[in-house]
Amino acid sequence: MTSVIEQVSSLRAGRRASPGRQRGITLFGLLFWGILIAFLGYLLVRALPTVNEYMTIQRTVEKIAQSQPATVAAARQAFDKQKDLEYSISSISGKDLVITKEDDKVVIGFAYQTEIPVMGPVYILLKYEGRSR
Repeated sequence: MTSVIEQVSSLRAGRRASPGRQRGITLFGLLFWGILIAFLGYLLVRALPTVNEYMTIQRTVEKIAQSQPATVAAARQAFDKQKDLEYSISSISGKDLVITKEDDKVVIGFAYQTEIPVMGPVYILLKYEGRSR
């Protein structure tokens, strides 16, 4: 019986005497990183629909500019018609477009901002700007 106790105590002494240090993450460190990653994921999930809307607006503006509308009113009307078809465009309308002519090509520009509520009185402001090529 004493031999088993001696063996266990010698194993314990051998582990303590090892020169290497233990490495790893503590429970508080794990909680900190978990909360940080979850919060960033939450912000990403809240921001992705606005990025999708920007990309949809950009594609719509490109399509209208390639068709070379005859007048500014025709370009705005085409955008409003496309806005009625696309469910994701809600931040701007045809009257918010800046329509110019450069080198005999119609160039359509737009700019808008979106506020994303995070919690309570805290918001994230995203500013979007684009134009046709």
